Amino acid sequence: MKQNICAWALAAASVVTASPEKVHEDSLVSSHLSKRGLNADGDYVMSFFHVNDVHAHLDEFASSGADCTNPSRGCYGGYARIKHAVDELRPQHEDSLWLNAGDEFQGTLFYTYYKGEKIAETINQLGFDAMTLGNHEFDGGDDELGDFLANLTFPIISANIRSEHPVLNQTIIPYKTFEKQGIAIIGCTTPTTINISRPGPGTQFLDVIEHVQAAIDEIKATTSIKRIVALTHIGYDQDQILAQSTTGLSLIIGGHSHTPLGNMGSSPQGAYPTITKDTAGNEVFIVTAYRWGEYLGYIDVTFDEEGRAISYDGGPVHLDNTTVQDQELQRQIKEWRAPFEELAAQVIGFSNVELVQSTCQTEECTLGNAMADAIQYYRDGFADFSLINAGGIRAAIDAGDITRGEVLTSFPFGNAVTEITMSGADVLRLLEGCVSRVSKFNGNPLTSGFQISKTLKVQYNPNLTAGNRLVRALINGQPIDTAANYVIATLDFVAGGGDNIFPIQTGFVPLDLQDEVLVRYFNQTSPINTQIEGRIEKVAEIPGGNSTTTTPVSTPASTPASTPISIPVSTSVSSSVSIPDSTSTLRTSTRTRSCKSRATKTLN
Repeated sequence: MKQNICAWALAAASVVTASPEKVHEDSLVSSHLSKRGLNADGDYVMSFFHVNDVHAHLDEFASSGADCTNPSRGCYGGYARIKHAVDELRPQHEDSLWLNAGDEFQGTLFYTYYKGEKIAETINQLGFDAMTLGNHEFDGGDDELGDFLANLTFPIISANIRSEHPVLNQTIIPYKTFEKQGIAIIGCTTPTTINISRPGPGTQFLDVIEHVQAAIDEIKATTSIKRIVALTHIGYDQDQILAQSTTGLSLIIGGHSHTPLGNMGSSPQGAYPTITKDTAGNEVFIVTAYRWGEYLGYIDVTFDEEGRAISYDGGPVHLDNTTVQDQELQRQIKEWRAPFEELAAQVIGFSNVELVQSTCQTEECTLGNAMADAIQYYRDGFADFSLINAGGIRAAIDAGDITRGEVLTSFPFGNAVTEITMSGADVLRLLEGCVSRVSKFNGNPLTSGFQISKTLKVQYNPNLTAGNRLVRALINGQPIDTAANYVIATLDFVAGGGDNIFPIQTGFVPLDLQDEVLVRYFNQTSPINTQIEGRIEKVAEIPGGNSTTTTPVSTPASTPASTPISIPVSTSVSSSVSIPDSTSTLRTSTRTRSCKSRATKTLN
């Protein structure tokens, strides 16, 4: 197998502010890259550019995901940078597609203030060839999503969504074929959307594997297309399972789990691309582009005559504050900021420490502690402890002045605080479900981690079987009385069954909004010095000891933040459940070669 030329590195280097010494080099790069399509062996080379989980980051942002107010510390992403990069690179790649793997909604004040209006206006200017839907597109319900879809100028694809809503029913299609390139793109959306968002009662999320395979079979039966790609919003782990459980896909471009691959971020979770095999033994390449638009995903794939992926080039392109912005789009984005800029800039507190978000899904985190403590502070004298879903914590808050905009970026969902009364026995079931990630009330997986107030301490052994991991739980330093009743402060989304943490509650009363509760807490208790306190602690039982004698254990490798965990469960409180590894070990193909040492490029 021939090694591909690392043309992507040359292309990335060419996207710079125009200067005389760059003109000749640029023309040579463009001339080289125009020779694409079929090669001498009859293989077909095609380029794919992609983003996912931008989460309303229309404008550039700091490393925490909040607004970039100090460029000297680094500014990243923003659609003006993405547009400039794509506009420069695509003309150099004649056979290319530009794809969006979903979750444009929710994450900054651009969505909070405008909902989908300005997002639609922005991404229409980007000229996507297709987009699949993420779970957060349903956060405002089917009507809001329908308004958004009606304004888009490119196809929306998801093979496993069925909806009675007229706009969704007419707009969402299973796949899109591109006759010029002889390729089909199949979309799919995580079925957990029903638990983690707010779709209407007439919208269903069907089995991904079944309906992607059905789309593959239909494409092969009704067209001559052999090159088939999945554009997914199901998460990196589930992408691998999808590849291994179907036949006919060559490439999966994913989103949902915010997974860094290759040289993305500080702790990449796999190779870009990750390579596995389908049920027929053919290789499938899997890529994703982290989160927020900090990286532009880019891969060249060589397909053989049967549509199989046989080699690749490319790598994610890092968009930092040296990257040129599209000036017209950036001007529009700055204008859209004006109505909420003054509110967002209001200083409401001060923190001596960074309030960290990145670890909230897998362990105790400082921003989770602060939010849970704020709710407990608000309900002091009424609630025994507070518990929130980690999935609702969206961005870190930097040390220094805390602005209202940072709070709204970190907690953008508009959830209200509420209270639930549970018996001590049910509290223990609740906490066992949280540490096992499997509900003791209905046997289904949880779709989020959890965070708790300082009035609750939880110890668990991750080495025990799911359903039996809780070692100790103390409320205000005292063991939980199974016969007593306890009041839990939480969020209305969680109380209503969101993320499957609580059994669905009815009749609860929504109180103040979560973000307002946190603003008051910061205002009244600054400076903030929140630390990790061992509220959620992994421990191991001492041999021959009992459940109250424990020693700390090291934290095992964690699942990426938003990835649903597929494990068998039991509804019995005393049940013991084994948890097999749901993802096969992936082998790097010996037939693929790329410039991996330069896999992440800074695009100027």
